[in-house]
Amino acid sequence: MKTSKIFTLLSVSLLFAAANAQESQNVTDTLKTTKKEIVKTGYNLGPLPVVAFDADKGFQAGALLNIYDFGDGSMYPNTRQKLYLEASFFTKGSQLFVINYDNKFLIPGVRWCSTATLANDKAMDFYGFNGYMSKYDYEKIALGNYTPKYRANRLTFIFKSDFIGNIWKNKLFWEAGYHLNYTKQGYNKTQALNLDKINKNKDKDKMYPENEPTIFDLYRQWGIISEDEAWGGLNSSLRFGLLFDTRDKEAAPSKGIWAEAHVSIAPKWLGTTHPHYRYSATFRHYLPIVKNDVLTFAYRLNYEGTFGNYAPYYVLPYITVVGTNYDRDGMGGYRTVRGLMRNRVQGLDMATYNVELRWRFVNFTLWKQNIAFGLNVFSDGTMVTRNYDMSFKGEEEYREAYNAYMKDAPESDRPHITVGGGLRFIMNQNFIVAFEYGLPVSKFSKDPIIKKQDGNGAFYINTGFLF
Repeated sequence: MKTSKIFTLLSVSLLFAAANAQESQNVTDTLKTTKKEIVKTGYNLGPLPVVAFDADKGFQAGALLNIYDFGDGSMYPNTRQKLYLEASFFTKGSQLFVINYDNKFLIPGVRWCSTATLANDKAMDFYGFNGYMSKYDYEKIALGNYTPKYRANRLTFIFKSDFIGNIWKNKLFWEAGYHLNYTKQGYNKTQALNLDKINKNKDKDKMYPENEPTIFDLYRQWGIISEDEAWGGLNSSLRFGLLFDTRDKEAAPSKGIWAEAHVSIAPKWLGTTHPHYRYSATFRHYLPIVKNDVLTFAYRLNYEGTFGNYAPYYVLPYITVVGTNYDRDGMGGYRTVRGLMRNRVQGLDMATYNVELRWRFVNFTLWKQNIAFGLNVFSDGTMVTRNYDMSFKGEEEYREAYNAYMKDAPESDRPHITVGGGLRFIMNQNFIVAFEYGLPVSKFSKDPIIKKQDGNGAFYINTGFLF
């Protein structure tokens, strides 16, 4: 699903590594293999132009900047504070703006993490609920003009501020934070997309038929998505949890456990449009097979659940977090299940796994920067474990279409599994550029329930490790 200018991005990464070095030296003197890293101190910059291709959003152009504060070096490779800025634009009309700040010293004994994100998706993926219970018509998509059937406009603004404090030996921590998510879905509160804009300047045979409703609009007609929440709303929530962390380093760990569990309460009195209550539990484990970061086996297990039988549909795609990261949407994609179509799997409760083997095959210093390259192979998977209510609640005139849609649907979801591999460029254990390709196993299945229901695979260029 995704292709990109890999060598351009990689070359730019190395150039900026050199540009921010403390002093220039001859390459033949500074390029050398070493087991002992240079301990970084003070501020280090990691600016990078973003030039990539995302099949979900189109070609991406923009810029990002990482600012790392290593202080006196006593915390290296962990940082004292860091700031991440990104502004990206996509040829399919989407924009993404991110400000992320992490500070470990401003409040004594407490880590403070805050993020503001604005994402404007002109054609956000929407495949329905409960995984394989919502059929993906890949045969129509192959015709070339039906892709908008599984798209909807979506504007989201996310703000969060989290605090983490020590309970026991800097291994067990409490977590507390405020999270706000404003979602505006659809076009002018009438339909999923602005079809005039989508069909503009296209040949007639490439236009999306105006008499063909999108899945989002069909779900409205059938009453699966009520008009009350169809166009989005405000999600204002408090999160409380516990964290257990024994990682040897944060950005590129090679041993230790990173586990957390939290609850999210979004009551009416906090300003939430559609009150709901959710919980999340994540267990990550890093096992060194060959020491000195050479070969590491890592896995992540995640469960996203709902208290009671209701949560608004627009909060379901997210993996909820507390701390340095922010909520990532889309069961499918680089941050969740690589190789699976974004937002393919949504339900009241969802279980997800990620397993990978990481091999760092070369380490060297270049212009007083610690540089490494690594390869990895992985398998990711997810499934809905408790269904979103997809019973018919619409007008009788739409029942026949609903029955046809649900005719061959299974009663429950099945695992959506992908496999793949990738390459990483790592600078100073924190600035990481990732190139990965994932492929859904269902692509090769003969079972009509799952065959080609998860897409054809995806190539990603992104930053950091998945977990």
